[in-house]
Amino acid sequence: MICWKCHKEIKVEKVERADECPLCHADLHVCKNCNFYESGLHNDCKESSAEFNSDKERSNFCSYFTVKKDFLSADNLSSLNDKAEAARASFNALFGQ
Repeated sequence: MICWKCHKEIKVEKVERADECPLCHADLHVCKNCNFYESGLHNDCKESSAEFNSDKERSNFCSYFTVKKDFLSADNLSSLNDKAEAARASFNALFGQ
């Protein structure tokens, strides 16, 4: 999985409430690391039955928590940055900038 805070890949089989990232010591059982988290929605959560958590970056007791699967790994993030740079260069070449 990828830590929501430091964005480093870490090995964790199952996230428990008290688990921390071994690299940056951020809590892992947090809204920002959950599949249901989506900023801008009511309570920032796609699960309408979940209780409100005011601090999305602190460990909580939410029983709906599931680890977010769509975090980019460091390799994917690097590849994405390379593609963005290539697209930017193509755009600049096309418009003579």
